[in-house]
Amino acid sequence: MIKTPYYLIDEDKLKANLEILKDVQDRSGAKILLAEKAYSAFCTYPLISKYLSGATASGLYELKLAVEEFDGEAHIFSPAYIDSEIEEICSLCSHMLFNSFNQWTKYKDVALKHGVSCGIRVNPEVSVGEHEMYDPAGKFSRLGVTKANFRPDLLEGIEGLHFHCLCEQNVEPLERVLKGFEENFKEFIPQMKWVNFGGGHHITRDDYDRERLIEVIKEFKSRYNVDVYLEPGEAIALNAGYLVAEVVDTIHNGMDIAILDASAACHMPDVLEMPYRPNIVGAGEPNEKKYTYRLGGPTCLAGDIIGDYSFDNPLKEGDKLVFLDMAIYSMVKNNTFNGMKLPSIALKQGENIKLIKEFGYLDFKNRLS
Repeated sequence: MIKTPYYLIDEDKLKANLEILKDVQDRSGAKILLAEKAYSAFCTYPLISKYLSGATASGLYELKLAVEEFDGEAHIFSPAYIDSEIEEICSLCSHMLFNSFNQWTKYKDVALKHGVSCGIRVNPEVSVGEHEMYDPAGKFSRLGVTKANFRPDLLEGIEGLHFHCLCEQNVEPLERVLKGFEENFKEFIPQMKWVNFGGGHHITRDDYDRERLIEVIKEFKSRYNVDVYLEPGEAIALNAGYLVAEVVDTIHNGMDIAILDASAACHMPDVLEMPYRPNIVGAGEPNEKKYTYRLGGPTCLAGDIIGDYSFDNPLKEGDKLVFLDMAIYSMVKNNTFNGMKLPSIALKQGENIKLIKEFGYLDFKNRLS
């Protein structure tokens, strides 16, 4: 029996997502990359690399993980690279994106010396995001070069362009962004070998219009004769992971409250940052079922609240709760605030559940000094 809290990755559901992505990749001619910023459970990298073309990193450590564990291309983008890491980064990556022409001119010689395929991230200035915090094309964004700041005179050595404006969205917002991208940078696209459409594509969601996405990619490739990359993060492990928690106490203060051994602040921080209310197996909306509880974590943070849920039966100490869709972002963003133990990681393969990693006191201590 695995001790709670723990993340559980369902390999069959992960594989189902990968088969969808592989089909899109094969029929569109695009190359799809795993965005490690959303999902970095490398115990599943051997499986994922059978389906996708590579992985994309946001910094040196993710890049090293991709090179060590993923069989495929290794891309990287950072808003700003630093001198002490640039030589190692360029020695490892296959593709490198620069966020400004300042960074490109500063590091181009190192990148080209290592044979890296280099690109510039641009900002199409088409805002389609629903949450300002996650909108790379929002006002005063630091991500990507705008048309006004684009430097055609510095394109020698640049082989690709990249844009990323989506967040958990369907193909229609992509078409709007793509239209703005072409209007602003159309004259430079034929000079490129590849264009990266970024992430935020919810391709494996049931209502996603995958046929239209395939058409959009094929039409773009036909217009410009370039390779197209997509780098979804959430789509890879969407609905393929869980967080299993246990009720440790119940109290009453105007309403029934259950305290869990899993924390929103520590173990599913997007619940507070996004914010959103994750679904729980067998639970309903507040007052939908007979017994309604506010679920909170064990930290001292007053706002460590997961949400309000209703249940068919009263919650009691020892009850297990299973939170849905917890493989993406939760695992990569968790923390040890208050000395909270990190959830273990387990892998479900068919009917078998295998403990992959358990964390302890030293994982907390060694981060601090």
